[in-house]
Amino acid sequence: MKLLPDWLKNIYLRTINPVADWMVRRRVNPNLLTTVGTLFSITGGVIYATGHIRTAGWLLGLTALFDILDGNVARRTGQTTVFGAFYDSTLDRIADGAVMGGLAIFYATSAVHSSDVMLATCILGIIGTFLVSYTRARAEALGIDAKVGMMQRAERVVLLTAPQAFFGLALGGYILASVIVLLTVTAWITAVQRIMVVYRATTTPRVEVPQPTDIAGQSPDVFRLSARPAFKGK
Repeated sequence: MKLLPDWLKNIYLRTINPVADWMVRRRVNPNLLTTVGTLFSITGGVIYATGHIRTAGWLLGLTALFDILDGNVARRTGQTTVFGAFYDSTLDRIADGAVMGGLAIFYATSAVHSSDVMLATCILGIIGTFLVSYTRARAEALGIDAKVGMMQRAERVVLLTAPQAFFGLALGGYILASVIVLLTVTAWITAVQRIMVVYRATTTPRVEVPQPTDIAGQSPDVFRLSARPAFKGK
């Protein structure tokens, strides 16, 4: 189950295609896009911490553009590298931590919306978000595909931008709090789903089919090999 349907993602990708085409023609370095996007995310986290929720939401919406463009440009210009993938994944974790950390600071310091419960939820959200990434990376290191679950990168970005940009602290901040709770809960569910995928992949017993043997207890392959001539064509 995914929170964002594929058709919605495809509409967004078609919308930003002109920007991607422009960057491809100029062969923009994808690592530069990753860096700029991360700087925007850190800035958005700082703005969240100061309580300007709607402003941060719109700024982080721009960050989502860079999050998509770096991989798109890298593939289309032939600039995909192992380091690029590592760099992108590492900076994504910095961006996630900065945004959720900013929200945690907001709930810890706000004179109006201060809440120990929401502060704890933000911290759990940071841990859950990191677990989502770590479980997939560790599974891939074991040769297992664990790209499953409802809370993947695209869903996190949308939840951390769109509701805040449009609603800010509307309804006494309950919309923001609901989004954070949803993000935290689904992040942990996704991490557990990926753990279960790896568990099933590594504990399912393998059924070995025994080789047929002849009367003497030897495999027929032995006789086929021994029957082959040592030299050919002579």
